[in-house]
Amino acid sequence: MAAGVRELLAACPVVLAPMEDVTDAPFRAACRSVGAELCVTEFVAAEQLVADAARAKARAAIAADTGPTAIQIYGPDPALLLAAARVAAAARPAFVDINCGCWVPKIVARGAGAAWLRAPEAMVAMARAIASALAPEGMQVTVKTRIGWGPGPDMPIVELARRLEDAGVAALAVHCRTALAGHTGAADWSWAARAREAVAIPVVVNGDVQTAEQAARALAETGCAGVMIGRAAIAHPWIFREARAAIAGAPVVGPTERERLALYRALTVDNAATRGDVAGVAVTRRHLAILGPLAPALRATLFRAPTLTGTLAILDDDSSLRSLSRLATIAP
Repeated sequence: MAAGVRELLAACPVVLAPMEDVTDAPFRAACRSVGAELCVTEFVAAEQLVADAARAKARAAIAADTGPTAIQIYGPDPALLLAAARVAAAARPAFVDINCGCWVPKIVARGAGAAWLRAPEAMVAMARAIASALAPEGMQVTVKTRIGWGPGPDMPIVELARRLEDAGVAALAVHCRTALAGHTGAADWSWAARAREAVAIPVVVNGDVQTAEQAARALAETGCAGVMIGRAAIAHPWIFREARAAIAGAPVVGPTERERLALYRALTVDNAATRGDVAGVAVTRRHLAILGPLAPALRATLFRAPTLTGTLAILDDDSSLRSLSRLATIAP
């Protein structure tokens, strides 16, 4: 029998957050190679998944040989979300997650994502219907949300957590900002702690976790079952390895230049295999910061290499990289 969400979080408390156009299969594989054992897909539009659209199928595809991966779905229509959840469950993910926290205006304008926070009764009813439908299949359902719509000092997350637990939701990930705040202001982890104290299901803290030390502190301060890391991983996937070390009280060791090059190379190869040569090389450039101190010197050269062969020739040129390494060491 597959492990439940509680058991997964006990074994893998540092989770890769779902991020649109980021947490695809190649990036998940890159993060897994440096410590991200439990991952969540990009969010998948319910209507597209039900319609068997190619983009949705690609986002929800999970290879049999990967580690535990949850599929996140989103949408404004409860019936379509339920139908999409059934399709997602058929792929046998670690669990099915419902996005009730995306604050991006185009998503909220459709009534999806964090828009559910403006209608808590409907949100709970939707979650109950999905959890009840998937329970006979042995598939657990989780919800990722924010502390409230905002603004205001009184956030509904504590009472909402209780009601979602009663509805059969197996775990809750809490981004500790309001929907209206977006990514502005500081995340207040105390709300995750309050939600955790109110329920028996696992709660995962999310928001403003930028370093391994912050990941360990977020868990210590909130008592949550896990910590979810998103934007910090885009430039520094090693945060998962480092966070696991920090949580265990072990030394935190950053990546070497060789590790940076190897990871960027592997990500480029995987993206090219998934998207095609030119598109794969181009999309990998958004992760150029993975190269760390080598990135400024390599940026122009890599941008002039549109093919996989040309990119790999640059990354594999030991003589040039030794020179770059010396420049990076003496750079102010």
